[in-house]
Amino acid sequence: MPQRSPQTILLTGATSAIGAALVAAYARPGVILHLHGRNRSKLDAIAQSAQTQGATVTQRSFDVRDSATLRAWVADCEKNGPLDLVISNAGMNINTGPDESGEVWEEAEALMDVNLHATRVLVDAVLPAMRARHAGQIALMSSLAGYFGLPVTPSYCASKAAIKAYGEALRGWLKKEGIGISVIMPGYVDSVMCQEMPGPKPFLMQPPRAAALIRQGLARNKARISFPFPLNFGTWWLAVLPAAISVWIVGLMGYNGHHD
Repeated sequence: MPQRSPQTILLTGATSAIGAALVAAYARPGVILHLHGRNRSKLDAIAQSAQTQGATVTQRSFDVRDSATLRAWVADCEKNGPLDLVISNAGMNINTGPDESGEVWEEAEALMDVNLHATRVLVDAVLPAMRARHAGQIALMSSLAGYFGLPVTPSYCASKAAIKAYGEALRGWLKKEGIGISVIMPGYVDSVMCQEMPGPKPFLMQPPRAAALIRQGLARNKARISFPFPLNFGTWWLAVLPAAISVWIVGLMGYNGHHD
């Protein structure tokens, strides 16, 4: 199968660590980047850097939970030409707190709206044009935390497990229509969000390396882009072992809610 080389790319969450690294990985002459990010000043800097690399860049800053604005942005981007690759990368994380008091309900609701609902809105917005031309590619940002729930981040794990299942289902449905769907499942990638998450962070990876692996996987239209290998292998086993054993292993690893 020939390697995919997208010329027009839409990316949400471009101001995150992985998002900014993906912009840098794809930016080059002839490429059009439609970028979204909540942090306006950071988005300006990332867009400027991509333009310096030769890319044509448009940018918008808004809350992806605003579904009407998200759909309108997609429509505006499509006026400039068909979208070859859409990467749903915007996300957030919360945890059970330093005293294990539990997640704040309002924060958990916001997390589900950003990580899951906004992703589904984005897919629904971009699919009609892709299906009409039997072409296009969508990448959904899940996590290795989608294999087995960690006690410190219940809602985050739930959202990423949902994205994994959603992406896998979409791929099976849309394959015959020529549309590629990939689920991205990173391990720990160095970022503010990652550092704020309690618990150990084995095999911590830097964003440029993660972006390179994602780009390589998308070029090959891989169903699942999961890394790094040791952590991927271990978390996969957590999903297939009896739950009681997996819970015991997770506790041994230090994901038991205690932050000392």
